[in-house]
Amino acid sequence: MKQVVQNYKSGELALLDVPVPGCKPGGVLVRSAYSLISTGTELMKVSEAGMSMVGKARSRPDQVAKVMQSVATNGVPATYRKVMGKLDSYTPLGYSLCGVVEEVGAGVDDVKAGDLVACAGNEHALHAELNWVPKNLYAPVPDGLAPRHAAFGTVGSIALQGVRQGESRLGEVALVIGLGLIGQLVVQLLTASGVRVVGVDPDPVRCELAERLGAAACGDPASAAVEATVAELTGGHGVDQVYLAAGGGSNEPVELAARLCRDRGRVVDIGKCRLDLPWNAYYEKELDVRFSRSYGPGRYDPEYELEGRDYPIGYVRWTERRNLACFLDLLARGSVDVEPLVSHIADFDDAVETYRSLKDGELKAVAVLFRYPEQAGHAAAPVVAVPAVAVPTASRKPSPVRAARTPVRLAFVGAGNYATSMLLPHLARRDGVELATVVTTTALSAANAQRKFGFAGATTDLDAVLGDKSVDAVFVVTRHSSHAELTRRALLAGKSVFVEKPLALTEDELAGVLAAVEESGNDRLQVGFNRRFAPLLQEAKKQFGARTGPASLRYLVNAGRLQHGSWYLRQGTEGSRFAGEGGHFIDTASWLLEADPVSVYAVAASGNEDLQVVLRYPDGSTATISYVTTGAPGFPKETLDVLADGKVLRLDDFVRASVHGPGKWVSSRLPKARDKGQSAQLAAFVKAVRTGGPMPVPLESLAATTAATLAVRAGLAGGAPVTLAGAR
Repeated sequence: MKQVVQNYKSGELALLDVPVPGCKPGGVLVRSAYSLISTGTELMKVSEAGMSMVGKARSRPDQVAKVMQSVATNGVPATYRKVMGKLDSYTPLGYSLCGVVEEVGAGVDDVKAGDLVACAGNEHALHAELNWVPKNLYAPVPDGLAPRHAAFGTVGSIALQGVRQGESRLGEVALVIGLGLIGQLVVQLLTASGVRVVGVDPDPVRCELAERLGAAACGDPASAAVEATVAELTGGHGVDQVYLAAGGGSNEPVELAARLCRDRGRVVDIGKCRLDLPWNAYYEKELDVRFSRSYGPGRYDPEYELEGRDYPIGYVRWTERRNLACFLDLLARGSVDVEPLVSHIADFDDAVETYRSLKDGELKAVAVLFRYPEQAGHAAAPVVAVPAVAVPTASRKPSPVRAARTPVRLAFVGAGNYATSMLLPHLARRDGVELATVVTTTALSAANAQRKFGFAGATTDLDAVLGDKSVDAVFVVTRHSSHAELTRRALLAGKSVFVEKPLALTEDELAGVLAAVEESGNDRLQVGFNRRFAPLLQEAKKQFGARTGPASLRYLVNAGRLQHGSWYLRQGTEGSRFAGEGGHFIDTASWLLEADPVSVYAVAASGNEDLQVVLRYPDGSTATISYVTTGAPGFPKETLDVLADGKVLRLDDFVRASVHGPGKWVSSRLPKARDKGQSAQLAAFVKAVRTGGPMPVPLESLAATTAATLAVRAGLAGGAPVTLAGAR
């Protein structure tokens, strides 16, 4: 299928061929009929992409701050790869469309194939021939409403939420600053509510349009006529509400709002304009400044948007989806008219040229629609289910031996940030490796990975990849909740498997993976516990030498706080942070102590995720892992000490290491970057696949580390040490 994309680094716009998205549970697959270009939001994004790197940085200081924090935590090279990887990728455009339901996912019962729906979301209602849309981001289109009008649903919801934030009342007077697409819709919604509206915009054509659509009067912001009209309509008191629907870097809108608003009036920011509030003016009138967050309650809440958890109507009357349905109803009843706003309808095949015309000013428009051709159906992605199986003992079959010169053919399931910044760059330049296929649930991420790393193919069909006998190994680099099931399926398909940590989030999931090993006789499994492969740590262990007595190991992990909205915080589906990351540190400790733990004791500080995990080993050695989220962000992430036999091994964040004992060894110089072992681990895995030799880490160790990680949760709940199965 085709999708409009942009490369944020170069500014390139393209109509790209990408795989068809799968129809996942909890949503529907929609074939687009019309999608709407937001001439404000989208053109701002297009313009930013055309800026220099300095210009991009100036326009997004919030992102610059994140980059600087990443440099402090991960170093310059790793941060550079991560940032450039994101910049030099195709990103989607679009967030408002109308289309026909082609396929209904499990758990959806309010629409059926063939129904017309309006869809929202900058990840789900894209300028693409097909989109997967979760339940709370679509609404059925009322009978008789034209699809091109229903395509305005999302921007209409934005305007509607802004009006709700203003709490307008019958008979009041409002000022709308900025008469672009959102401003024109706000004018109509206010007028339909019995509010008299004055509009402000420097474009006389937009002013005339707003007056035709119901505004009492409109004019240039610098015009004295606007102030005179406000004074006449309000008896000199000023407007009850001001709606900021303007963009740009000028501070004039907020200054005008203060000047024309009444005492204790309301100022609602809907657009993205400069907000340097003149303190005296806002203080003297005690103005109520409010922000309108996109389409309404539910926006940016993954449980609402992605998992379909609605808010009770008794507590949240107007959600994203209810706003969308309400706006569609207003359109259907004729209370709002969007036809006069349609400046141009372009065929979807002309999308790139349409954007260029808008950016260059050749096409002056309030609203532009893409019209899509009608096409036949498509293939759907499989639905994944997780069974519960008791832990068995594996019965292993001999591993296949490959011809020495035959490249190892790899498939990737998932192509997110970690895969594209920490794994694929190493594999793409490795001799003897062929990147065969990348599989993702979103079409564009697969296309990006194919373009950047040279995959021979890209798809959303996992079954086809697992059934491809030419694929030797499968990398599972998806979100945590899917690791165990995807690993199980790949093992049963006879593939060697590299799965990023964690291997499993529950004991049942771990049992299911081991059951697949026994059933298939395929134990070709590696988990992404890469720190034991770090060259600096390996050299330090060598310098430390053999150990005769028990050791005491201390591992401080300054994990830091996660950004709000991170999927790592979805403990209900993705497990706790330690469940997702803790295996790294347990595996490192077990490798250094050359044994698997026999018991786990864990305590947590009240009210946060700070953990103290104590592991006991067969020879009496102990490892204490302090996993802390409340530390200083500038402090190194990982520091480790091993003490035994009168010796001390010290590792400082994979930058410097030392061993103190009868003699002293210190790593000679600072490395160019923190090497946490990803490249060496991948080399070992590829070699094992090619030669049929043993996997880099024994299956028993991978299972023991995973079991110990899972035991932390049980230990926290029970308040006592947990003895691990099989411990002697």
